[in-house]
Amino acid sequence: MTDADKIRALIQYRLEQADEALAVAELSLTNGLHRSAVNRAYYSMFYGVLALLAPRQAETSKHSGAISQFDQLYVKPALLPKEFSRWLHDAFLNRQAADYGSELTLSREEIDVLLAHARDFLAGVRQYLGASTPQR
Repeated sequence: MTDADKIRALIQYRLEQADEALAVAELSLTNGLHRSAVNRAYYSMFYGVLALLAPRQAETSKHSGAISQFDQLYVKPALLPKEFSRWLHDAFLNRQAADYGSELTLSREEIDVLLAHARDFLAGVRQYLGASTPQR
C-alpha cells in the first residue's frame, strides 16, 4: 500500500467516524440524551477536521491543536467558510460544558442547531475533500 493509499484510507476512516458520531448524536437527541447528543455532534466535527488534516500528515489527538490547525490551514486562507470555525469552537465549548459542567445549559432547540451545524460542517468537509456522501 502506497503512502497515498494510506492517506486515502485514513481520510475515509475519519469520515466514517464523523458519520457515525453524527448518527449517534441524532439518535441521542431523539431519545432525550442531550449531553450525549452535544458530545457526539462535536466529535462528528472533530473527526471531519482530522480527515482534513490527514493529507497534510498534521493529525493530532489534542483538540485545541487540531482546531488551531483547522483555523490556520483552512479558514484563514478562506478554503472553508469562517462560520465553520465559529461552529467548531462553539461545539467544542458546548461539549466541554456538557461533559464536565454541573448541568447542561443548552435547550433542545439549541442542540438542534448544533446538529444542523455539524451536518453542514461535514458536508463542507466532504465537498472540500471531494468525497462522496456516504451510503446508508
